[in-house]
Order: sequence, then structure tokens, then C-alpha cells
Amino acid sequence: MSALPVDSLKSLADLHPKPSHLTFQYGTAGFRTLGSVLDSVMFRVGVLAGLRSKKLDGKTIGVMVTASHNPEPDNGVKLVDPRGEMLENAWEVHATTLANAPTTDAFVEALSAFVKALKIDLSKPARVVYARDTRPSGPALVSALEDGIKAIGAEGRDAGVTTTPVLHYLVRAINTKGTPEEYGEDSEEGYLNKLTAAFKKLVAGKPASPPLIVDCANGVGAKIAAKLSESLGDTLRLIPVNTATTTPEALNNSCGADYVKTSQKLPPSLASQLKAGQRACSLDGDADRLIYYYLDDRSKFHMLDGDKIAALVAAFVVDLTKAAGLESQIKVGIVQTAYANGGSTKYLSERLPVKCVPTGVKHLHHAAEKYDVGVYFEANGHGTVLFSPESLKTLSSHQPSTPAQSTALNYLVQLTNVINQTVGDGLSDMLLVEVVLAHKAYSGEEWDSLYVDLPNRLVKVVVANRNIFKTEDAERRLVSPPGLQTKIDELVRRYNGGRTFVRPSGTEDVVRVYAEAIVRSQADELAFRIAGLVYDETGGDPARRPVEFL
Repeated sequence: MSALPVDSLKSLADLHPKPSHLTFQYGTAGFRTLGSVLDSVMFRVGVLAGLRSKKLDGKTIGVMVTASHNPEPDNGVKLVDPRGEMLENAWEVHATTLANAPTTDAFVEALSAFVKALKIDLSKPARVVYARDTRPSGPALVSALEDGIKAIGAEGRDAGVTTTPVLHYLVRAINTKGTPEEYGEDSEEGYLNKLTAAFKKLVAGKPASPPLIVDCANGVGAKIAAKLSESLGDTLRLIPVNTATTTPEALNNSCGADYVKTSQKLPPSLASQLKAGQRACSLDGDADRLIYYYLDDRSKFHMLDGDKIAALVAAFVVDLTKAAGLESQIKVGIVQTAYANGGSTKYLSERLPVKCVPTGVKHLHHAAEKYDVGVYFEANGHGTVLFSPESLKTLSSHQPSTPAQSTALNYLVQLTNVINQTVGDGLSDMLLVEVVLAHKAYSGEEWDSLYVDLPNRLVKVVVANRNIFKTEDAERRLVSPPGLQTKIDELVRRYNGGRTFVRPSGTEDVVRVYAEAIVRSQADELAFRIAGLVYDETGGDPARRPVEFL
């Protein structure tokens, strides 16, 4: 076994010293904070990605430099495992440890211990593919990342400026190239060709959909949306807006999926553009989320979020499996978090199995993998559909007995191509939604009427110490502080259709409170009263409750 290239590591690590006053944490979104303080983290992630590749016999590891829906000054980085999935959970701890080594010597010492503990064969090859979004801090951070890749002796491939879903796609395509599980051509063009070819087959013979406005959040999604629009041609006319990727401070500013979801209103830039009855959708800054919406004939705004997308898509997949004669062989399930609206949970539970898991993509993704076809969407618009290897084999070997079964089977096969199964993908999910709407001949209003959302309110409470709040039952109940859940239960019983949960933030000293009720005013009141209980529990002044309605 080779030894660590200590000289190379030290000389390059010295160029990227860790700020002494900061502690970094690898979470669901990787490392994420102000871009101006991430230089050392990027270098060390480059080293870690190379070691992850060596540990996995030279398979290509992905690195995405992005802060998604965060404001423009922020940036971040996350690693992508060989099948395009998120980094293995155990390695999140290693990433955090290495990022916080205080000096170059301490970093090299921690690396040595890490390599020894995990028995990493340093003679193995290492390959890393990386990309970034459009943030101004991106080029300098990628340069630091490249120094880390170089320091550990890995082979780097720069995928340039592209979306998070494209980077995930590339990782899986590279690692399956030339195998029976080949995912697609390992390029941005390969990604676009795969999606558009499948989409065109799925909507062939259907009436053309009206043009679709796509809010690109002034982020990297604008680049891919423009190429996708060109590739789709008249099959689906896209109208990309908020495409100012080089305008300072425009990214995610009063636009994008997060803005629409949290403010529950149109981006101001669309106010004069969206007509009654017309559909539109918003991506986030790295294009891995999607929120739809429309204006009714009275110009009232209606949001179609991740819950609405999940209901539309899951029901369509169930219908196709039945039509193909596969309902006994392919079981469809849906995964939600506690944030899913009670209306959606009731609608879906009457049609297929529903599982609730803690908040975070990794929990949803892993739970969805346990079904033959697993559908997961967070209410924020991040989600996808996963077809298990066994279900793919079933689709390829099934012999339909009627023309109708054959048609449904072909649709299912093409769905597996239009869906980016590696990660939530705003543009892929957009095409998936448009396929279902075309097949059902639904307007936005007809889609919206599948079920009625219960009025809900999300608030956040600033607390002195979020760590005293502990949850169980997929974050739906508090176990700490003692007695608080009992008080919450007593309050909830007073409200018709009341439901609430309390969970601490993973990144800041706030606690989020979600509440539902049959009537809007009662949902608001319940949320505020629960927020008051939470704040009082921390010993704050009840007269000065810092509660922010989201």
C-alpha cells in the first residue's frame, strides 16, 4: 500500500488555512455557510473525495459547489456517491472532523488516522467530477477544491457551471458506462437528450400543452432550461424568466421555488406576465426543487407544491401499473415528512402505502428505495421517483397480453427515462408533471382539485438553545423538554382538525412550528400559541416572543 503524499498535502494545505474562529458541520446539504469562509473546507473536501474514490476501488465521486436556495453570498459543497446518491451517512462525520482540524499538521495527522481506521488502499486510483452553480464565489472555491484533488493524487474532471441534478446524473452515468445498468451518456448533452427523447415519446399524439413559464431564480437552472427549451422545440414551449445569472444579488431574490413556497405568492417579476388559467413553475438556485402555481379566473394565486406534485405523479404511476397488468408485481409507495399537508396524506393513504420519515432528503430517498416504485416529494418541491432494480427487470421482461397493456408498459419504461432517479431535479420533475397533465388533459385548476389543502402555518421561534428540543416518531412528537408535548396535545385538541409538530433547526438556534386546522384563522392561532409554549419553555420573556411567520 502507498503512503499518504504528505509533502504535497502540506504544501497545498498551507495555501488554504482553516479560520480559527469557525466550526464547520456537514449536514443534509453538505457544508453550507458564507462563501468567503469556505476556502479551507473546499480544499479538504477535494482530498476527502479522492480518498472516498480510493475506498470504492476508483469509482468516480461527485462534488457540487452550491448553496441552492440560499442568498447569493452563501455557498456550499456536497459529495455525491457513485450511483448519484448522497454521501454515505458515516462519512458525514469524517468530513466534519477533517474540516475542523485546526492546522495543516493536525489535518495531515487526522488524515493518517482516518486512512488507517478505514483501511483505505492509497495505491488505488481516484477520480472526482465536480461542478458549480453561478455564485460569484464559485470560481475561487473550485480552485481550492482542485488543489485538494491534486494534493491526494486524484484525477479531476471539471463539469463546469451546471445544475446539481446534472452533476448527480453525470456521476451515475460515468460509473455505469459500458455496464448493463448504463444510465446515459456522461455529458450535459446526454442528460438533455435522455430527458427530451423520453418526453417526446410520452406525449406523442397528445394535444400540445400551452406554453409554460419557468422561473429560473436567476440561477444556473436558466442555462439548462434554455438548452432544454431548444431541445424540446414545439413539443413543449418553455418561457424561461428570471434568467439574470450575472446580475449582482439577483440569485433567489424575490423569485425561485423557496420564495414562492414560503411567501405563498407570485414572484413580483411575473405579476404582469402570468395570465388567468396559465401554468407556471419556479426552480431554486441550483434547480433541484420545483413549485408549480396558477392564477384562477379571478386572478387569485394557487400554489401546487411538492405535496400536489406527489399526488399527481403517484396516482398516475399506480394507474399505469394497473393498466399494464403489473399491479401484483410492482407495488408503488409514497414517502412524506411531517411537513406534508394533512389533505395530501389523506388523499394518498386511500390509494397506496404512505410512510412518514424525518425531514431531510437522505431519509426520504432511503425509505423510497424500499418500494418497487418509491415516490417522494418534500412540500418544498424537492423529490423524485425511484424504480428498484427488480422493478426495472420486471418492466423489461413483462409480456403484455393486450395492446392496452403494451401501451401502458411502454409509458412506464419511458417514465424511467424522463425521471432523474439520482436526486430531486426541478427540470426533470417539470417534464414528468407535464406528461401527467397531457395524459389527463388537466388544467392547473383540475390538478389542484384532486384534494383540498388544509390551512396551515409555519413559524420559527428564536431560542437560546435548540439542542434541548428532541423528537421522535419521524419528528412528529417531542420527547424533550419533558412535559411540553403534553401541553401541545392539550392545545391541539381545542382546534377542529388540529395538527402540529415542533422540530429544532439543524443549522441555527431556531425551532420550527407547523400547525394545521380546518379554518385558516385557527391554524394561525394554533401555530402562534404553540410557538409561545416553545419560547416560554426556554425561559424567555413571554412579552417579547421573537416569532417569525414564514
